[in-house]
Amino acid sequence: MVAKLIDEDPEQAYAYSKVALRLASRVAAVREAAGFAAYANQKFSEALAEFRAARRMTGNIELWPVMADCERGLGRPEKALDMAGAPEVAKLDKAGQVEMRLVAAGARRDMDQLDAAIVTLQSPELASNSVQPWTARLRYAYADALLAAGREDEAREWFAKAVESDRDGSTDASDRLAELDGVEFVDAFDETEADEAPVAEVGPKASASDEDEPWVEDAEDVEEFYDEDDEEFEPEEKDKG
Repeated sequence: MVAKLIDEDPEQAYAYSKVALRLASRVAAVREAAGFAAYANQKFSEALAEFRAARRMTGNIELWPVMADCERGLGRPEKALDMAGAPEVAKLDKAGQVEMRLVAAGARRDMDQLDAAIVTLQSPELASNSVQPWTARLRYAYADALLAAGREDEAREWFAKAVESDRDGSTDASDRLAELDGVEFVDAFDETEADEAPVAEVGPKASASDEDEPWVEDAEDVEEFYDEDDEEFEPEEKDKG
């Protein structure tokens, strides 16, 4: 029930997760679901505690990227970067490594390190013309970082590539591309303006070779890895908006 409601009604999902915790707090799947429900409601301190509990129960490393993103949500991008440089990252599958790269780039941006964020996102997965579940989000994040750095032409190119790969509409890349092109969309049912709506163009596909080596944040850019189990559940800090 929690998983079904997270996207449609995150508040209701969170309420269900609290009930589930009261009934089965020793079940790892319940702790993980509670973590995602709290995460969806930006209750990052609570989410981090639940993810840590689930990981202790199972030893599963898959939650590592979202745990790092919780650190970002709590205003601790340095800790997120610590986690990006930890040995656990090499144990993640390809999707997990891409997710970790996205989190690390976000942490760099939190610290106003735009150039470092751009470099962090540059990877074989970004350049590949193979479309994977993570491709649209990776290209979108790269385009957004380029735009924030004032590199508008490059940003437009990568928003176009994100549009090409966004088969399920997981990003608003088409809207961002249209905005850069000066295109204004109107309501199709507005008879007075329907004939004036131009059509946005989509740029060319990316092309590059793929590589399979795992990515880990450069050791020079991160501090010594901390053991997440050293920190017990903390009173919830003010979450990032």
